[in-house]
Amino acid sequence: MAENPKPQTQFHKYEESVISAVSVGGVFILIGLVYVLALPNSLWDKTIAFFGSFTTSRVGDTGIFLPAPVSPWVHVVFYNAVFQFFLGLALLNILILAMRLIWRSHIRRTAETVGNLVFWLGGSYLVSAFLNRSTDAKMWFAFWAALLILLGVSLLSRALVLIVRRQFSVVEKRQPIPS
Repeated sequence: MAENPKPQTQFHKYEESVISAVSVGGVFILIGLVYVLALPNSLWDKTIAFFGSFTTSRVGDTGIFLPAPVSPWVHVVFYNAVFQFFLGLALLNILILAMRLIWRSHIRRTAETVGNLVFWLGGSYLVSAFLNRSTDAKMWFAFWAALLILLGVSLLSRALVLIVRRQFSVVEKRQPIPS
């Protein structure tokens, strides 16, 4: 016969379920908030215009052609909505990280949340720094290059949390047991 799971394991599953529900609910609330905050500017029409304006553009002096808006500086309303969404996701990840630390979630989940926090917070900064009224094709491609670098930084921050935790667990095991 199968053994019943330990009560602690059931409680841990409950905590993770609550964190997942807060995460998914927070994303839906955030989507609604961004849409409502941008409503006077008709975000839906601006989003359609943004994605409808794509063409292939040459990346710098290379022979590489990638998709880019014809006039990237025209889509400031859309960029502002993306900034608000990224910043909202960063704030949501701060809440989730606090919940994970309070409930002592598994270190892998905590590290994942730290990596997500770094990415969304950095992404909101990059949107505000690169995508504005003075954005041209060069800045558009610089934004995507910086976002790729940020993805690497996010993965490194996740790994750093795992390494620090591992080092602390090794130190704890090495300490002599008092007699």
